[in-house]
Amino acid sequence: MIGSQQRAFIEFVLDNLVWFMLAIVLVVFSIAIPNFFQIGIFANIVEQSTFVGVMAIGLAIVVIAGNMDLSIESTTALSAMVTGILFASHGIGVGLTTTPAWLVLPLSLAIAIIVGAVIGATNAWLVVKLRMNAFIVTLAAYIWVRGLVVAISGGRSAQDLAPEIRFMAIQTFLYIPLIAWIAILCFAVFTFIMRKTPFGRHVTMIGGNSVATFRAGIRVDRLVAISFVLAGAISGLAGWLLAIRTSGATANLGVGMLFNAFAAVVIGGVSLKGGIGQLPGVYAGVLLIYSIHTAINLMGLPAHYTQMILGGMVLAAVLLDTVKLQIRQKLA
Repeated sequence: MIGSQQRAFIEFVLDNLVWFMLAIVLVVFSIAIPNFFQIGIFANIVEQSTFVGVMAIGLAIVVIAGNMDLSIESTTALSAMVTGILFASHGIGVGLTTTPAWLVLPLSLAIAIIVGAVIGATNAWLVVKLRMNAFIVTLAAYIWVRGLVVAISGGRSAQDLAPEIRFMAIQTFLYIPLIAWIAILCFAVFTFIMRKTPFGRHVTMIGGNSVATFRAGIRVDRLVAISFVLAGAISGLAGWLLAIRTSGATANLGVGMLFNAFAAVVIGGVSLKGGIGQLPGVYAGVLLIYSIHTAINLMGLPAHYTQMILGGMVLAAVLLDTVKLQIRQKLA
């Protein structure tokens, strides 16, 4: 028999396994790779993880609810492009200004989030109201939204956002840019929501057993729809941050981020079966991915090594998910 303290310790290790993996990887890289152990490198890892990290929050919420959203990358690109077209001053940007000038910051943010929420609401309507398969719906959205980005931009780019927006990417606090602090704040806020609010608990219950949750009197369809809208809105925020970082947008902006977000969610301990997962683990997964990216760049290895490693890590994470479920069943 396993004692209560041993059971609690095993549960703690299972819940925070990705953080232990991150710590080990950082220690190994710091010892093995010259110039890796320095504040600038760690700050760069945090900054690079900003955009995929924010996208991964929305994806994780949908997956925990027992669904899938493949549209987040294209939604991020669309929000970035809309931000660039409206507020950039060169290329296809029309250079909108506000009075006072600082008002452009919350206005551009609101527009980007609304754009993302509209895409999320479209996905939600098709999945919840028309009972279409979430994988197919969001795969289609991944395609048509990316096409919309090209259509509204004509394949051209928008450059030079207003300085009132750009300062978010330039100013730092504790060596970390303000846009990265926004990502950290998002993880903190949504971690609280998923752990401490009825919404978070009910979404987790839906992912575990939607039928039982419905029979308990919880409005399953409404919560599933909200999860898709949230994923879209959060992707809109990611697009806004990405536009700030690049001071505009291009038609191919964000290509490849979906895989990194998906890898972070899986590596972070979110079960693809739904009902299991915590956002701090997802953030650790993002940091782990970009630690590997940074290490490979410092060693001067080709970029495809990163893809090979991440592919192996995703497979290992899915296998580990099965093992953790078996361990938890034995502890129960």
